[in-house]
Amino acid sequence: MDLKPTKPLSGFIELLPAQQRCFDFCAARMLDVLKTSGFNMLDLPAIERAEVLTDKDNWDEIETQMFLFQKGDTKMGLRYDGTVGLSRYVAGHLNDLTFPFRASQFSKRYRGERAQRGRYREFYQMDMDIMGVNSLSTNYDAEIISVIQRTLNSVAEFIGENAVRVGSRPFWDALFDYLEMDDGQKKDVFVLIDKKDKMGDEDFAEGLRDTLNNTEKENQIKSVFTNGYSDFLNKSDKLDAAVSELNEFMNTLELFGVKNAEIDLSITRGLAYYTGLVFEFKLLSHPELGTAAGGGRYADLAGKFSKTKIIGVGAAIGFSRIFVALMESGAIDLTQFESPVDVAVLCMGNENLSYAVSVLNAMRDAKIPAVAYLDADKKFKNQIEYADKIKAKFSVIIGESEKENQVVALKNMLTGEQQLLSVADAIKVVLEA
Repeated sequence: MDLKPTKPLSGFIELLPAQQRCFDFCAARMLDVLKTSGFNMLDLPAIERAEVLTDKDNWDEIETQMFLFQKGDTKMGLRYDGTVGLSRYVAGHLNDLTFPFRASQFSKRYRGERAQRGRYREFYQMDMDIMGVNSLSTNYDAEIISVIQRTLNSVAEFIGENAVRVGSRPFWDALFDYLEMDDGQKKDVFVLIDKKDKMGDEDFAEGLRDTLNNTEKENQIKSVFTNGYSDFLNKSDKLDAAVSELNEFMNTLELFGVKNAEIDLSITRGLAYYTGLVFEFKLLSHPELGTAAGGGRYADLAGKFSKTKIIGVGAAIGFSRIFVALMESGAIDLTQFESPVDVAVLCMGNENLSYAVSVLNAMRDAKIPAVAYLDADKKFKNQIEYADKIKAKFSVIIGESEKENQVVALKNMLTGEQQLLSVADAIKVVLEA
């Protein structure tokens, strides 16, 4: 019989134990920041109705982006981000929630796109959103950015320092209106700005030329990236309001203690999604990873689920993309995660098993990570090799003499030192090590 494949499907992640422990450790630290920042942790369904996930009726157009399937008459799909499910949830529980409402999610997402390095079909993403009914101060946008930075800073020993760049969709909307661009030109130029960093200046200029066919308008847009936005003050009320919002916002970020923040009007993000301020985080030591986290403001989060206007600001951290890449490249030192075990209990003979298990239970009751080698008929050489391979800090060796005297032989696996101790004293030594 042919053996079945052991390799997972392309785009699906499997981690080795030490990698998984690092992954879980960092997730726990980051989630603790969200908890202390007052975010409600949600665990929403991984499967949604297809009509919730998309407005399109033609599945052929979206099948490369989502995992879609049908049970009976119901078309369904796996969630590809956290916002769609959140918007449905908020709209369905409007009377049960207190606004502004803070929500966080840490869950797997699924995308049917072609798998490639750093882009997976199944991946973890960490989301945080703040929502209000009818209105929401941009102070909450600043809070979201500060919480993201605190979250990333909580694992800085693994990923290094971070920096945030802030963009403004209202600025571009105001500038496009001032330049009297039509809707088609606005959309095309937004796309060009969004891709500017990857395109390069020459291709960007050529794209503007093809789209606008107006040298003066082309130069005005290009000047934003050379001279900033100061040249557009006193040009229109909308431009003045957008610039004022940006300046005030950067001051608010300082109040929250956000470091390494700057305005970058090339940041546009989700063109059909965000309507206000937008932002992206980079890891300063790992620019090759691109955007580590990003988000922005949306004017109507739950518009297709409720007539009540829900305004929100949200962000997502590409958790799997960051940590899997850094672990695979060796940028994260996994030494401290190589073993989850402090003590290996080694039992020399089945006649000593009951005492060995009582010692194991005592270790675990004292919150000491401990395992037992339960093949008690195996030689000492096999058992001590096992303790060494799992990198246990101590071995507790139990033979007939230890059982009779109700003691244990505690061996320090690093120094080789061994001593006879009561179970209570052995626990004390391990806890103080």
